[in-house]
Amino acid sequence: MTHIDYQTCMGFDFGTRSIGVAIGQRLTGTARPLTSLKARDGIPNWDQIKALIDEWQPDLLIVGLPLNMDGTEQEVTKLARKFANRLHGRFGKRVELCDERLSTADAKERLFAAGGYRALDKGKIDAASAQLILESWMERQYD
Repeated sequence: MTHIDYQTCMGFDFGTRSIGVAIGQRLTGTARPLTSLKARDGIPNWDQIKALIDEWQPDLLIVGLPLNMDGTEQEVTKLARKFANRLHGRFGKRVELCDERLSTADAKERLFAAGGYRALDKGKIDAASAQLILESWMERQYD
């Protein structure tokens, strides 16, 4: 199966307390924020993730990989990899990792530009970050 066979992609902005989720279409190269899920020490409510996967039927899952600006890994990087492995193990979907450096800052900028300080709700930021991760991953497929 080539990358082109994957049409619907679900993106995740992993965090230890919150996980942003977005949905995207390869055909159009667009994504939109879906929701933000609470997590405890990086562990989500797997039933909520299952419900999203059942509803949207993504072909591919993309997990943002939080790296330091110099490309080195941090503690949360290992947790994000573990989350990605668990997604694959639980749902049998292909999972890819995507460098997410600056996605949260970009998401805050976009939300602020669209709605000022009121738009900077943590859940909205995480979901918008997931959208940016997904869009970034899709852009890289055509490089």
